Amino acid sequence: MNKVALVTGGARGIGFGIALSLAKVGCDLAIGDIREDKQVTTAMEQLRATGREVLFCQVDIADLHAHKIMLDEIKNRFGRLNVLVNNAGIAPRERKDILEASEESFDKLISVNLKGPYFLTQSVANWIIEQKQATEEFASCIVNITSISSTTASTSRGDYCLSKAALSMSTRLWAVRLSEHDIPVYEIRPGIIQTDMTSGVKEKYDKLIAEGLLLQKRWGLPEDVGRAVAMLARGDLPYSTGQAIMVDGGFSIERL
Repeated sequence: MNKVALVTGGARGIGFGIALSLAKVGCDLAIGDIREDKQVTTAMEQLRATGREVLFCQVDIADLHAHKIMLDEIKNRFGRLNVLVNNAGIAPRERKDILEASEESFDKLISVNLKGPYFLTQSVANWIIEQKQATEEFASCIVNITSISSTTASTSRGDYCLSKAALSMSTRLWAVRLSEHDIPVYEIRPGIIQTDMTSGVKEKYDKLIAEGLLLQKRWGLPEDVGRAVAMLARGDLPYSTGQAIMVDGGFSIERL
């Protein structure tokens, strides 16, 4: 029986790269995304072309009441859920110095990037516990997609950095809490990934990469993150719960 994976924000960018990689290793998919059905038609067709079963659920991850509706849809379609990938997230609409940044932007980013994933994890974790109690060998894991901004300070987007740093801590919290149920929880920290979200700063990062910001002198791709998630979903790192996996081209290595 195929594993079932829920990927939030899975209709484009890093999320789509993750979903495609999971499909290629045999996972059926539930894609939770804020966009409407007509906006994700091409992406869903590409995922279904892999031969996997795909369910699309329109959901605003910041709306906690919508979580139950989405999970009920997954239960009705698949009857199970093995893997949760908390990928959905947003950047600030405007990069502003923290001396000028707005409360509105802060609240929005915390709601989408932290509160939504935190409470979705709570709901999914309780469901996985029930599944494991019913079937002892039920294989599962939870993966949070954070960012190098979890530890790298960017004063023009402090709210984003704070939301990702807190999501990093939630990985540790859930890893500790769920260890008694043998449910591993992981974190992946992407670096500079080529997506719609980073298109507005392409020139800036092209220059920095050319000047040696990264050890591997290229942009990261959504599939780079996807391959790492697929590895975790397969169960290839069973003795590493709570760990952060860097997918950053060597950015985080301190060097002289």
